Amino acid sequence: MGYLYKQKSRDGTPGRVWWAKYYVDGRPVRESTGTEKEAEAKRFLKLREGAAATGAPIAPRVDRILYDEIAADLRAHYHATGRWKNLGELERGLTHLDRFFRGRRATSVTPDLALRYITERQATKTHLGGFTSNATINRELALLRRMLRLAARHGKVLRVPPFELLKEAPPRAGFFEADRYEAVRRHLAEDLRVAVAFAYTYGWRMRSEVLTLERRHVDLRAGTVRLDPGSTKNSEGRIVYLTPELKTLLAEQLDRVHRLGRRLGRVIPYVFPNLWGRYVGHRRGDFRKAWATACRKASCPGMLKHDFRRTAVRNLETAGVPRSVAMKITGHKTESVYRRYAIVSDADLQEAVRRLTGITTGITARSDVAPAP
Repeated sequence: MGYLYKQKSRDGTPGRVWWAKYYVDGRPVRESTGTEKEAEAKRFLKLREGAAATGAPIAPRVDRILYDEIAADLRAHYHATGRWKNLGELERGLTHLDRFFRGRRATSVTPDLALRYITERQATKTHLGGFTSNATINRELALLRRMLRLAARHGKVLRVPPFELLKEAPPRAGFFEADRYEAVRRHLAEDLRVAVAFAYTYGWRMRSEVLTLERRHVDLRAGTVRLDPGSTKNSEGRIVYLTPELKTLLAEQLDRVHRLGRRLGRVIPYVFPNLWGRYVGHRRGDFRKAWATACRKASCPGMLKHDFRRTAVRNLETAGVPRSVAMKITGHKTESVYRRYAIVSDADLQEAVRRLTGITTGITARSDVAPAP
């Protein structure tokens, strides 16, 4: 059984740093914990005793490695491997983790500390005025777990502590009915009406796929719009053929962009640039305020631009488009979206009724037949 103590100087006064004594294969080992805090010293001792009990080698720096180092390792890992497509999204996910864990030792990241983090995040207000959702916190905890697993592979922590994830709300099942879609669209600027119509029809992600379109992606003569491989969330390219309405809308939008370029005296490569204001000619980043205003005026506040993605899937299914083709259009790699939102085609429902009718009719017919004497 190990214990903590402080070494005494020549004049008999105890030192400030805690030392640990523990046993390895029956032999005593004395080692400085490197800290004046008793709680940290106790964690150091437990770490050493745990390694000694299991026979696992322990690197001399494990107890001194900070969260900052393993967070930097995670960033470097994703930058090098490219496995995290949107590095900006990665940074957003790490922002709150950095704020809470920065300066702490990696070995101090325990379930108790994770619970403190959860409590603090649940009390944090979002930019929309609500509180941080359990789903958001779970994504952040998943990042922390990946960070610790990578550190464990590098020998910088001995084990990955278990984190209790929170119960999440059921997945949002918002859909845009045709009348609501038209009502919101009427309150948007002309260029945004085109972007919204595209998202409603094909289910492309508004911010990362629709608003990032460049003029070279649009071929009005062929009536197609393409996304380059590597530019989508699943890294696969995509192509869609335009409906007559969208072909007309895109032609009008490209004409607006051409006239803007002539006015500014330069070529604008984007399909959806800012048409006025401080960043005129630059690609649109988002239109959060305009969207919220349009939804409020259309009497359907709270609707999300991402609802177009689910709506497009449902519309394609209702129209009888084969599921494999629909997934190519929207860019879904698996059928999980259909299971998550219980999207079933009308044809499947009608076929189920026909089969059920056949069974019940047969049973009724047999029961009506009088038994033979």
